[in-house]
Amino acid sequence: MRALLFCLLPCALWAQPRPAPPIPKYEVKRATSRIVIDGKVDDKAWAAANTAELTFPWESQTGAKQKTVARLLWDDENLYVSFQCEDTDITAQLTQRDDPTFRDDAVEIFINPIPAQQTIAYIGLEMNARGTLYDYLSVAVTPSRRLFFKRFNLEGVKVATSINGTLNDRTDMDRGWSLEASIPWVNFQEFSGRPTAGAVWSFNLNRWDGVEPNRRMSIWSDSLLEQPGPHAPERFGEMRFVQ
Repeated sequence: MRALLFCLLPCALWAQPRPAPPIPKYEVKRATSRIVIDGKVDDKAWAAANTAELTFPWESQTGAKQKTVARLLWDDENLYVSFQCEDTDITAQLTQRDDPTFRDDAVEIFINPIPAQQTIAYIGLEMNARGTLYDYLSVAVTPSRRLFFKRFNLEGVKVATSINGTLNDRTDMDRGWSLEASIPWVNFQEFSGRPTAGAVWSFNLNRWDGVEPNRRMSIWSDSLLEQPGPHAPERFGEMRFVQ
């Protein structure tokens, strides 16, 4: 019996859930100058933005661990988000709005303007390396089931990408791609309206990278899900708007 327990112990330890890291916090600064949505992340305003680097919680995945850095800013009209993605093989096939862009090389931002309703609803934007947008409202119908309403279309969102390499050419070596998006505040009117300095929302940032079977997901605030996945609003990080 002791020998059997000794043999089972490593498996039991391996099966334990990973420790929960603290919920991260991010200060969203006001943009001090105009941001042009062209995908290049070279506007002067971005230099002052805080950075959020994505991590790799799921060691079972086989894709390359390629760095992703995101930034957020705000002004009276929009919330802005940018991503800079290292990528040696940039692939994205989907071109129509609300296509399942997470199947491509894609980045995501999930936004909950009312953190008190932590798990009920949030807005998702999933954008591939072509700049194709899949946007939806995610609503919990039971504690273990969510619906994703892709007929919920955000108004006036602008998305652009810049590619340093050759899209969908598997034979060459790419360097990476970047994305910028602006999201008008009118889209949050029914939630909380435009934020003021000091307001706190919750959000998360994610990236899907690579081609099956060698894909990898990275994330800002670890969802703690056993299988790679981002849809755990109780684990969203904090976004605080500052002047």
